[in-house]
Amino acid sequence: MANRAYLRVWTRDFTEPTLIAQFARFLATAPLSASQPTFTELTVQPIDATETPVASWDLRPLKYGPAEVAALAIQQLSFDSAYMVYGKWDLWGLDIESLKWQHKPEPLQLTCNGLDYDGGIAVTDGNFNVDLGFEHFFTGHAGLLAPGAATNPFDSSDHPMEHTFRRWMSSGGNLKEYHARTRQNIQQLFAWVERIEGALPVERSELWSEGEENFEARLDAILGQH
Repeated sequence: MANRAYLRVWTRDFTEPTLIAQFARFLATAPLSASQPTFTELTVQPIDATETPVASWDLRPLKYGPAEVAALAIQQLSFDSAYMVYGKWDLWGLDIESLKWQHKPEPLQLTCNGLDYDGGIAVTDGNFNVDLGFEHFFTGHAGLLAPGAATNPFDSSDHPMEHTFRRWMSSGGNLKEYHARTRQNIQQLFAWVERIEGALPVERSELWSEGEENFEARLDAILGQH
């Protein structure tokens, strides 16, 4: 299974009275897809992930933006709940089978964790948390971009798809485009983090992934490579 990447954000003055206002400002920073520029779903999860959601809205026919989503969330305001919002953002991705580039909407999940939710998971997971999608959108496949350890997405070095991919990448032009498209994804992500820091009283933020020991350092290395 492919590794996923995440953004965690901790803010100052995060209290029950300020939760919804900060949540709305956080949602307003999201770089939603040009073809799907509104949120698709809101779920209010009480206590922890084992509980049944107290409310869930299909937002697709409603075309709701940040203000409307926040207005729904405030109806279920509780510091022991998490507020999960879904949408899509546009990322460059290489289809490994066809070796064709696609710039298309990819799933995005934005979560606001009440301080009492799931035993205080916000301490480690952030007041706000984003599931950014697959790690390889930002690091590439098979450790080809920038030096350093990377998770190989293939089962073994003998996998025929890996051989095909590496042969295709042996062309300087293909590798150059692969680097450029991946850099565009990273630049979009970093620009989003900057918008969050401008919109909220951010105490600290953290980019991490399931496959990289230091995800943010690897992104910096890929951006810095020419």
